[in-house]
Amino acid sequence: MSENTGKSVFQADSLEASLTVGQLERSAAWYCDALGFALDRRHERAGQLIAISLQAGAVKILLTQDDGAKGTERIKGEGMSLQITTSQDAHDVASRLKAHGSTLDTEPTRMPWGVTVLRVRDPDGFRLTVSSTHPAPESRTGG
Repeated sequence: MSENTGKSVFQADSLEASLTVGQLERSAAWYCDALGFALDRRHERAGQLIAISLQAGAVKILLTQDDGAKGTERIKGEGMSLQITTSQDAHDVASRLKAHGSTLDTEPTRMPWGVTVLRVRDPDGFRLTVSSTHPAPESRTGG
């Protein structure tokens, strides 16, 4: 790896995620109902649903149905976490997740650098960190 000279050769504009899930409809419902994503598009091949595109603002996630070729019980999402930044209040996001039956890995916590973060796992175990830039009221500065 070359030394960082402050000059990047690669200029990226966005990053989208593609997640292989065990039950496509269940996962899409969780992202839409519990987290608040919108359905963008359903992808079919030979009349069978194979993927669902979701969007929340500039963030896009493609959920694809696991075909079982690598085993039906394989662990998904191990060793990675997706961070989603929002200007919405993290406590409101947490309340919505809980109202839809989700258990948070980490309650909304105000970080020293000024954001509030919460951590949650989707139905397949993919880790998500929601980082909120929304100013926290004085009564919500802790975890």
